Amino acid sequence: MDASFWLQRWKKNDIGFHKSKANPVLVKYFKALSLVKGSRVFLPLCGKTLDIAWLLSNGYRVAGVELIEIAIEQLFMGLGVKPKISGAGEVKHYRAKNIDIFVGDIFDLSSQMLGPVNAIYDRAALVALPEEMRNRYTAHLTEITAKAPQLLVSYEYDQNLMAGPPFSISNEEVNQHYRDSYDLTLIVSTNIPGELKGKCPAKENVWLLKND
Repeated sequence: MDASFWLQRWKKNDIGFHKSKANPVLVKYFKALSLVKGSRVFLPLCGKTLDIAWLLSNGYRVAGVELIEIAIEQLFMGLGVKPKISGAGEVKHYRAKNIDIFVGDIFDLSSQMLGPVNAIYDRAALVALPEEMRNRYTAHLTEITAKAPQLLVSYEYDQNLMAGPPFSISNEEVNQHYRDSYDLTLIVSTNIPGELKGKCPAKENVWLLKND
């Protein structure tokens, strides 16, 4: 699971994970974060998700990080916005009004580069990473965001029936990653209609992580 894997997916347009509209989870449960308009929301491994357009149109500022530059070129094209592009160490910084996207490895993104964020929306990052990377990712995410509250989407299914991504992540694993930093609430757990990728039964779990 390296850069070449994702680059080939994007080059072949093998991006079934990209949705044609804002994720219903975001639309329905974003208010659980209790953010005021103008708050800055961080999307790790954001791709060109239309969730970004939804957040911008609802008055929020957006920051994101994405490994594959093609995705971010398409993101700004879809937004109809021409970004300013600069270098920031190993990472490129695409920016426009109310949006900052960093192109590169998330582990090369520091808190200083990212700047303050008010919340995290993780729909596609934790579930995209193999088990051996998830401890490092969750520790890094909490560090660079100063433990900002989080809306997290995960999936549970029999990993023997289908190879990820998205990977199956148990509720216990979510707790192991985050219980030292947050109070965790499982907002809702639903069976995915038509099974995951049409291959196996799965549950979609939506989590609220706060450090009140």
